Amino acid sequence: MSESTMTGVPGVSDAQGVSGGPEMTVAAAFAGMKSVVPVMFRAGCPDCRGNFELAASALRLAIGATSRTTFYSFTCPDCGAAVRKPAGERIVELLVGGGVRTLRLTSVG
Repeated sequence: MSESTMTGVPGVSDAQGVSGGPEMTVAAAFAGMKSVVPVMFRAGCPDCRGNFELAASALRLAIGATSRTTFYSFTCPDCGAAVRKPAGERIVELLVGGGVRTLRLTSVG
């Protein structure tokens, strides 16, 4: 059986024909799916007071040892300012879940 064949999935037949039908490949199983909509995050710039939406790729999350060293950052698309904002537990959870790249900060010494 090939690596790309789905088995053991309810409603999908395997090589032995459990459902009475032919094998289903991964490509066939996902053929009807639409593209995934990227996650967008609402943000605001403290410098120009602009409000906008950013893709996960436009944000960076830094997780430090304390709440004071845990933050997210982005560049304001309106004025170009580098923005850094604190990130509490809920913000961290949302950003990580939305695919924002994360950097774990460690103390030296």
